[in-house]
Amino acid sequence: MNNVNHALALRIKELLEEKKMTRYKLAMESGVSHSTLKNIIHETIKDNLLSTTILIASGFGMTVSQFLDSPLFYEENLNI
Repeated sequence: MNNVNHALALRIKELLEEKKMTRYKLAMESGVSHSTLKNIIHETIKDNLLSTTILIASGFGMTVSQFLDSPLFYEENLNI
């Protein structure tokens, strides 16, 4: 089981690889600073804001619903 922060980090890594994007490119596309993305991916941020997640999804060219449509975020896979 993952916590939400870990699931978010895994999803970002998954999509970066899938879309062959760098964190820098995602930062430019999303408006989320590179350092914030780095902190999310390395799980040094304890509470991620939904607004940040929406911006990240937008940076991938997705809606937040599409971004969250992953088994990583299924309730049975999360420690909430």
